[in-house]
Amino acid sequence: MAFISFLGRVLFVSVFVLSAWQEFNEFGVDGGPAAKTIDPKFSVFSKHVTTHTGYQVPEFEIKLLVAGAIVFKGIGSLLFIFNSSLGAFLLIVHQVITTPIFYDFYNYDTESKEFAQLFIKFTQNLALLGGLLFFVGMKSYTSRRVVNKKKPIKPKAH
Repeated sequence: MAFISFLGRVLFVSVFVLSAWQEFNEFGVDGGPAAKTIDPKFSVFSKHVTTHTGYQVPEFEIKLLVAGAIVFKGIGSLLFIFNSSLGAFLLIVHQVITTPIFYDFYNYDTESKEFAQLFIKFTQNLALLGGLLFFVGMKSYTSRRVVNKKKPIKPKAH
């Protein structure tokens, strides 16, 4: 059972590892194609956040966002493979931050081709997020269960 669990975690993070590896190889001095793709999407996302919340998203270089995503996916995946909740949390943070920015289906008309493609990828990323949350929840549940199974110390009768 332990090997099957390990294999499942390896297969699960393969999406993150392959993505991080590709982004790392293409990074270059400007952040690579990922930064070029994200830049306009991040601008639109920032405007949405400012419009709906009044909070101004601080300016920073997009290549730092790409570098952070690579680090979170790489380290998070490695830790997750070895059954670490910290790895799952890093991947959760990555998913929560990047999913609404990358897959901005809400900026397109529901009848457009882009809407359908982005919405499908958005929901796939929500499924990955759900799997990570399930892992953290089960890890928390099993650790509490092990603590509760310890036998209480009985006082000795004199």
